[in-house]
Amino acid sequence: MPVAFVVVEKGENLESALRRFKRKVQQEAIIKEIKKHSVYYKPGEKRRMKDAQARKRMLRRIRRDRGAGY
Repeated sequence: MPVAFVVVEKGENLESALRRFKRKVQQEAIIKEIKKHSVYYKPGEKRRMKDAQARKRMLRRIRRDRGAGY
């Protein structure tokens, strides 16, 4: 499990330390990882979701490429 921490420098205010902490948590994708593990999906359900995402990406790419030709 990833762990994020920030060392508060002497004279640094709490708001800036909190901002740095939030940025670090976002960069390390901790929230995303927690959400991913909070729900159990059956293997077949995972496969269907993965296929749907791939289809969605492919359609988006096709639409983008068609628009560039005009």
